[in-house]
Amino acid sequence: MSDTYDDVSPGGSPLLTHTRPRDFAPAAGEVCIEQISAHIERHLGPVSSVFHEIVSDAVHIDVHVVPATEAFPHLRLVTSGMSDLPMTLSDDVDAPRYMELMVTLPADWPLQQADLEDERHYWPIRLLKMMARLPHKFDTWLGFGHTIPNFDPPAPYAPGVGFDGVIVLPPVNAPEDFGHLVIDDEKTIVFMSLVPLYPEEMALKLKKGSDALLDRFDAKGVSDIIEPGRVNVARKRFGLF
Repeated sequence: MSDTYDDVSPGGSPLLTHTRPRDFAPAAGEVCIEQISAHIERHLGPVSSVFHEIVSDAVHIDVHVVPATEAFPHLRLVTSGMSDLPMTLSDDVDAPRYMELMVTLPADWPLQQADLEDERHYWPIRLLKMMARLPHKFDTWLGFGHTIPNFDPPAPYAPGVGFDGVIVLPPVNAPEDFGHLVIDDEKTIVFMSLVPLYPEEMALKLKKGSDALLDRFDAKGVSDIIEPGRVNVARKRFGLF
């Protein structure tokens, strides 16, 4: 069981500090992998490969690879397995309990086995796995606008990578119907995107709220497509924000 202490950022966002994860618990295997895989292929395109976990803690997280196409010239990585367990929501929260995550990358992102031995190439996959497992290890939840730093104090995801945190947003570059997968009357899986943040962008969100950050994203044309070296929307000519 985790110890969670509530606080509020200057922008009014609740802050949760997780200090102790659940002990290791072997996952039983994916419950909805066939439905999720079919959903991905129906809305995004054929899955070319899947990164399977060998040893899984709490939930078995696989990552499905959807290559770029002429219609959508970017690579997509989508999890399955996060939704095997419901996220832990407090009584006053009305939000989805079942979720899977996606990142969108340049079409030529290196994904061969030898490439992934380099953390500069592997970090988006690691990010997906960490975020998909986080709610189940700390009895918490992820939802729209949630931001999560990469450790405390935050560290870059890989050498030479400027991002050290992430925000959870809808998959705006995917077809609308991709966002939800109804399994049965009791279970609907919501798909969300992970968008990495620079330290200054995380600071802006905490100081002024998600709307301020997303307004900057809109103004600068930043979407849920990960672009290494993209513009830092929290930097102005003479300082931050």
